[in-house]
Amino acid sequence: MKFVVSSNTLLNRLQAVSKVIGGKSVQPILDNILLVAADGALYATASDKETTLEARIELDHLEEEGKMTIPAKRLLDILKEFPEQPLTFDINTESNEVRIVTDRGEFAVMGESAEDYPLQAPMNDSKVNVGTTCGLMLEGILKTVFATANDDLRPTMNCILMEMNEDNFTFVATDAQKLVRYKRFDAKCENGQYTLILPKKPALTLKNILPKDDSEFRISFNDQMACFVFGDYKLTCTLVEGRYPNYNAVIPQNNPKKIIVEKKELYNSLRRVSVMASQASNLVKFDLSEGKMLLSARDVDYAMSGHETLACQYEGEEMAIAFRSPFVQEILSNIASENVVVELSDPTRPGLFLPFENEDADEDLLMLLMPLFLA
Repeated sequence: MKFVVSSNTLLNRLQAVSKVIGGKSVQPILDNILLVAADGALYATASDKETTLEARIELDHLEEEGKMTIPAKRLLDILKEFPEQPLTFDINTESNEVRIVTDRGEFAVMGESAEDYPLQAPMNDSKVNVGTTCGLMLEGILKTVFATANDDLRPTMNCILMEMNEDNFTFVATDAQKLVRYKRFDAKCENGQYTLILPKKPALTLKNILPKDDSEFRISFNDQMACFVFGDYKLTCTLVEGRYPNYNAVIPQNNPKKIIVEKKELYNSLRRVSVMASQASNLVKFDLSEGKMLLSARDVDYAMSGHETLACQYEGEEMAIAFRSPFVQEILSNIASENVVVELSDPTRPGLFLPFENEDADEDLLMLLMPLFLA
């Protein structure tokens, strides 16, 4: 097995695929990257048995086809030290010796046989095929992944729900405290209505490598597996069994109290006031009255308290409601508009956070947050 490849191109692709490798691999060989030289290109694959990412790498020259696995960390540590230059990989597949030859020297590491590398079974023919763009998929993940849970008892809540139909694509995530629903009306599925529950790890992997452009993004999936193909990458993952919660049931429909407030002012005020909140609850109280919002927090154990008043557009009756400050800050960080609309009904029901200025008519973003009980 022998080929010549650009050091920077190889490093960039291997850094991307190596993110799939888990901290504690179920098999030691899964700490390796599988390299397959065939058909004039190099294919690099990393896997944790649940998620597999393959990248195609252009070669300057392929002299001899073959395959080998190399420890990911060791290979990346070597490649990071090279300036941009052609590297010759001369690999003995019988002795597993990997020689990396440059114009100034030579480096040798030991690999492991590719025959022992476990690959996910291919998806059967009973699958759904859907197309969209990389930029749209990236935006759907960015808007929702922060709201996914870390719940071993309810694994579907650790995922992003994708609903695809002839009208729109909808991305949903919730951890039972906050919920995000992001709709895109410029994405449509003409051949039916489908649901995909995308696990968090492949979602985060896609978030790190998807380009923000209109290049093609292909989705194939069945009940057990999903495959995503874009550019020089192919990601395959095992799907989580179970049903996603009925998120529409928790979105309140009648919210007579509407507040419009400048997002940056609210965010910065929350950061200051929440320093005085109890570390156990991070509770910040919102007191609403005509034209203003009073934020307050206190920690009885340490005799600390603080409050600030913000100007806002509000004309309803006076009302007090409490939220966890980090959750509100997280929601505000993921809303792009300069002003935010907060819709409320009463102190015990969820609050809705919506962008006031919607620059893109094809987008519909809704964020929900459960309140805390006020003693």
